[in-house]
Amino acid sequence: MTKIDWVNRSLFFNNKELKYLNNFLKKSDNLTQSNELLKFENGLKGYLKTKNINVVNSAASSLEIIALLLKLKKNDEIIIPAHTYCASALPFMRNGAKIIWADIDFKTRVISLDDIKKKISKKTKAIVIVHLYGYAADVFKIKKYLKNKKIKIIEDCAQAFGAEIKGKKVGTIGDFSCYSFHAQKNLTTLGEGGAIYVKDKSLFKKVKGLRHNGHSNFKKRKFYWLPAMGNLELDLIDKLPFKATLSEIQCASGHLLLKRIDQLNKKRISRARKFISHFKHNDVLSFNESFLKKRHVYHLLSAYVKPSKNFNRNTLIKELYDNYQIKCATQYYPLYKYSLFKKYGYGKGKCLNTEKFYNNMISFPFHVWMSEKNFDYMISSVKKILDKYSV
Repeated sequence: MTKIDWVNRSLFFNNKELKYLNNFLKKSDNLTQSNELLKFENGLKGYLKTKNINVVNSAASSLEIIALLLKLKKNDEIIIPAHTYCASALPFMRNGAKIIWADIDFKTRVISLDDIKKKISKKTKAIVIVHLYGYAADVFKIKKYLKNKKIKIIEDCAQAFGAEIKGKKVGTIGDFSCYSFHAQKNLTTLGEGGAIYVKDKSLFKKVKGLRHNGHSNFKKRKFYWLPAMGNLELDLIDKLPFKATLSEIQCASGHLLLKRIDQLNKKRISRARKFISHFKHNDVLSFNESFLKKRHVYHLLSAYVKPSKNFNRNTLIKELYDNYQIKCATQYYPLYKYSLFKKYGYGKGKCLNTEKFYNNMISFPFHVWMSEKNFDYMISSVKKILDKYSV
């Protein structure tokens, strides 16, 4: 029996939130594309301090729309870190771009500017900066380097909602960005959901049509009696739109949780620092720790396990499960090693830091609703294992 599982749910709703959602389901005559959508989008605009935000059904859909807006051509190159979830790359592959794998910085575990410099070419169309594990990559530094280069910056904020760098929320610094509200994320909309940011106002206007089969909101139309769903007059691009909308109940849940996202992230940061503090004087476990306010919102709690003759990452994972019933995970397999990417010609990559980190990393269970008792149990269990192996 597992004592601390690797769960697929990041948080629970409180009674006040459940009451609101219950009343909505009982009374609302609109279940999609209505007032809750507007509330959620307006809430996001206020929180992120930008007007150019729309919600969609996933971060992957956001990237699909971004790929369309980029108007990718056959030889266009997109630089993407090899250490990330596959959805960071698939939309650009699907839309015809050539993927160039970039390495990570070993200390921060996010895309390396030094490696970006090596991978940039005349064909580079955009760079995807993934704020992985909840840590805000230094977009400003990369942006400064790209000055006078016609290269777009795409921020993948799927794991870092609420993180900040130099007083700016991640996702509002580059040219485009995506957010995820998946079940495991810091902010969630009943399992699935996402948002898209587009800096350019003229391109941003096209998002609503691209996410909803080219339609505008039926109730918002001046001449509402015209054929329903026949209003394909939105300002689109030379690409066909698709369906990526979020339901009203999902938007309602997102808007409710947005009100306490800072509180939830604060708890994550506090717990992460507590965990890390117990291993300060042990060089076997090393964490990406940031004491800058909100730089790291700890979507996940990952560590590098320094391997030795009698101890490594796999030893720790096995000991935690076999003897303490704690289920951990490893993330993220270098993308160029996936059979899918190999099949499409992207099976080659020289990312030494990516491989070194992946081969020796561990991700501890880190859902925000884990009890203090279980959290302390996990800390003491790791300590006992390290003592057992004298590391």
